[in-house]
Amino acid sequence: MGKVLGNNPTDYALEEKAEEAFWLEYRQKRDPKIREMFIKQYAPLVKYVAGKVAVGMPHNVEFDDLVGFGVFGLLDAIDKFDPEKNVKFKTYAVTRIRGAIFDELRSIDWVPRSVRQKTREVEEAIGSLEAQLGRTATDQEIANSMGLDENEFIKTMMKISGTTMLSLNDVWFSGDENDKVSIGDSIESPSSLNPDVIVEKDEIRRVIVEAIEELPDKEKKILVLYYYEDLTLKEIGQVLEVTESRVSQLHTKAILRLRAKLTNIRKGIV
Repeated sequence: MGKVLGNNPTDYALEEKAEEAFWLEYRQKRDPKIREMFIKQYAPLVKYVAGKVAVGMPHNVEFDDLVGFGVFGLLDAIDKFDPEKNVKFKTYAVTRIRGAIFDELRSIDWVPRSVRQKTREVEEAIGSLEAQLGRTATDQEIANSMGLDENEFIKTMMKISGTTMLSLNDVWFSGDENDKVSIGDSIESPSSLNPDVIVEKDEIRRVIVEAIEELPDKEKKILVLYYYEDLTLKEIGQVLEVTESRVSQLHTKAILRLRAKLTNIRKGIV
């Protein structure tokens, strides 16, 4: 079967075409040998994503565990990847690997209950306040609504920063609670879906994009740099010329705002 991707730039186009042919063949025949080839080819991607996720994680979260969780995401990505959607596998796989890691972390409930409760309180405060104001709430306004002074609010955000994660496989649900529609799925809009489902997913995508657009500029930049440009919090701090801890706090606020906004929309609160 040979090497799919090499180091010689002159061979890159041919190798890319060869890989595309393997993807099409795997999609048609589900040949386990091709699957094994892709697993070996992209295994380093799992460690790369796990390393990104590990930054800022508590010491009780082991890197090897993150890698183990991520492997399931890689396998899922290989089985579900559609080469005809004009999306590079690496881009698709990073989303699936990161999502698998986050989903497993949530399932084992690694966040202390007190921190989870405080996170919920901040999210609910943001959602209620911004629904009333019809705009983005300031730190001072959020602090006041929670009965905190600004220093107490900053301490609260520092406490929950690093435990608030956004998986692109989460956030949005359509229909009943068992009918899960993820951000990643809503972006894909598979051609195999019937027209009604495509219209619904396109609407969900529009709402998600609008919710992100309404975030404060710096928070929006952090989401783009972290989830789409794949920079670490430290690297983002260098780009924005702020400390890593400040980036972590802004990232947390962005996620809480986004989740609160989407929750309000689901409940019909605008």
